[in-house]
Amino acid sequence: MHKFDEMYAQLPGTGQFQFQGQSQAGQSQVQVQGVRGHYKNYAQWLARQPQDVMRARREEAEMIFRRVGITFAVYGAKDEDGAGTERLIPFDLIPRIIPADEWARLEKGLVQRVTALNRFLHDVYHEQEILQAGIVPAEQVLNNAQYRKEMMGVYVPHHIYSHIAGVDIVRAANANGEGEYYVLEDNLRVPSGVSYMLEDRKMMMRLFPDLFSAHPVAPVMHYPDLLLETLRASAQPGAPDPTVVVLTPGMYNSAYFEHAFLAQQMGIELVEGQDLFVKDRFVYMRTTRGAKRVDVIYRRVDDDFLDPLVFRPTSTLGCEGLVDALSAGNVSVCNAIGTGVADDKSIYPYVPKMIEFYLGEKPILNNVPTYVCRKADDLKFVLSNLQDLVVKEVHGAGGYGMLVGPAATKQEIEDFRKALEANPGGYIAQPTLSLSSCPTFVESGVAPRHIDLRPFVLSGKDVQMVPGGLTRVALKEGSLVVNSSQGGGTKDTWILES
Repeated sequence: MHKFDEMYAQLPGTGQFQFQGQSQAGQSQVQVQGVRGHYKNYAQWLARQPQDVMRARREEAEMIFRRVGITFAVYGAKDEDGAGTERLIPFDLIPRIIPADEWARLEKGLVQRVTALNRFLHDVYHEQEILQAGIVPAEQVLNNAQYRKEMMGVYVPHHIYSHIAGVDIVRAANANGEGEYYVLEDNLRVPSGVSYMLEDRKMMMRLFPDLFSAHPVAPVMHYPDLLLETLRASAQPGAPDPTVVVLTPGMYNSAYFEHAFLAQQMGIELVEGQDLFVKDRFVYMRTTRGAKRVDVIYRRVDDDFLDPLVFRPTSTLGCEGLVDALSAGNVSVCNAIGTGVADDKSIYPYVPKMIEFYLGEKPILNNVPTYVCRKADDLKFVLSNLQDLVVKEVHGAGGYGMLVGPAATKQEIEDFRKALEANPGGYIAQPTLSLSSCPTFVESGVAPRHIDLRPFVLSGKDVQMVPGGLTRVALKEGSLVVNSSQGGGTKDTWILES
């Protein structure tokens, strides 16, 4: 299997990268072999940095992140170090760099994909033409746990359901050994991580300001402005100056830092379900000055908990009557209720066909080849090759509910075999891609670690993005799991302006 590194055309056989430096006439002449063109200036800078200085910078970053409270919550048992539920996401000092031409293609492909997914969502809650055409099996949609019949025929402004999408992109070597981008997963419900993208950039500019004068790095710090613009554009007709709020499940949610951060950055209220109420089919929030009407809710609460009158009756995280107010056209919910039917892993294999059906175009970005285990032939193949595949629950997230065959024990494989045989429709499988690696500053020095990328696509009146995303890195040597809940870290992502 070919390997592909973002910085180096040739990876070292084992261990860390080696830099060669020699002094000539008082100048350090750095020889960095096999570095890709867009990394050359950075690689020369990196080779001049003493490891003790880099370690000091990493400790400074950790101290600042801890002081500011940039943490995430992990549910369940403590980790191997005895840490509790609140943890820092490890931050790596070495950025991922993407040249302008690569980003232009990625951006075009992401806009195409999210546009088609929003068309699909509007269709399945209205005319259902793609189901009638047999392109996506009707039972896969209508019997899906994320399909919300309450949204049938409900108008949403501009026909946009997923206003904020986080699409997971991986890069792997193709047959020619060249890096190719693939879409691994569509996150259309309540995608997290954009706060870490922004904080990582802020940290890099604080620690290494000289790098930003030497490299034409595209800015990302205007994301909150674009997000607020997108949310305001989603307001129902008749709300000329819409009031927008962020709805959070509360401080014990794993992404609470992000909820509070985005509300603060946009200058809007952060509310919990108990702060909202419905009267005469309008939503209001309680304030010290009395009730104030709410026009747009950027919800970070799952569908099941949004309205106890419609979904889970025991939920205290939502607002009674919210679905009725939405049906009456008096409030917008972003992302829309029912969006999850389009990012279910059992629907993912059909996205290329959606692009052709709705847009009449060939997909710019390819899916990872996927076996749908509810199909008898696919299931037979998967059961025979579990040791070589990645198997995922169709509703799984955060790196849970999955089997990485090459890294699994015989017992884990057998346990997954039983689960697959008992519920084949609950799983998909994919080949184990050799994800691209990127130099990462670890305890032993600078060494390759596997990465992915989550760019954020905003859909309002227009579809727009900031040039960048959250690069997640698997800090354990050889690991392909980048999720923060599984020990992954993050990097700043630099898009070089042409």
